[in-house]
Amino acid sequence: MFRKLLITMITLCTLKVSAANYKALERTDYQVLINDAITQFEQTPRDKWSYQVARYENEEGDVTSSIEQFNANNQTWHLLKINEQTPSEAQQKAFLQKKEKQKEGVNISIKLRELINQESLTIQGEDNDYLFLNFAVNLKKLGKKASQKLAGKLSYNKANKYIELIEIENTAPFSPMFSAKITDFNIQLAFIKRDISILPKHNKMTMKGTFAFFTEIDELSKDTFSDYQRLQP
Repeated sequence: MFRKLLITMITLCTLKVSAANYKALERTDYQVLINDAITQFEQTPRDKWSYQVARYENEEGDVTSSIEQFNANNQTWHLLKINEQTPSEAQQKAFLQKKEKQKEGVNISIKLRELINQESLTIQGEDNDYLFLNFAVNLKKLGKKASQKLAGKLSYNKANKYIELIEIENTAPFSPMFSAKITDFNIQLAFIKRDISILPKHNKMTMKGTFAFFTEIDELSKDTFSDYQRLQP
C-alpha cells in the first residue's frame, strides 16, 4: 500500500573514529568525492546491462516474491518465478503488461543528487577502506516536513571511488499523508561497481506505523540484483 509512495540498504557500519585517529579531510574535499561518485552513478547506462532481480514483499503478513530477468540485448523482461513457482502464461502476460505500463509512466527511480543534500555532508569517521559521512535527506515523495525527520549516512569505498551503501532512517515519527503515522522507517541502498559502472546491489525498505488510526502498517520489501552481464558492442 505505502510502497508506491516511497522509493525503495544491510545496516551501515556505525564505527566511530575520533579526529585523533585519522587525517581529517577538508569539507570541500569529501564534497568533491561524493559529487564525483554521484556523477559516476548518473552516467552508468543501466539499459546496457542484463541482470536478474529477486523481489520480496511482506505487507502485514501477506508475502509475495518473484524473480525477474532483464535482457539488455532486446530490452525485454521475463518473469522466471512468482511466489517460488513457475509462472503461468496468464501470469507472464500480466507481468509484461505491468512492465509496459511502468515504461509509459513517470520514472520515479531514486536520484542520488536530490536525495543527498551535499551541502549538509559531515564526516562521521573513516578506516582504511571506507569514508563514513552523514547528510540531510530530501525525499520529495514524503515532503519537506517528513524529510526533516530523516537522517542519512553513507559509506564511500576509497579504493574504488564510489558510494557503496546509503542508509536512511527516521529520527522521529512522521506523517507522509493524512491520517498516516510512521514510527519506524529505514531504507538501505547498496551498490556494486562493474568496470566503470555503478549498479544496484540491493534496495531494502522497512516501515511500521498506523493508518487511519486503527490500521497497522508493517511492511518489508527488498530487491536483490545479480548476474550482471554487459551488453557487448
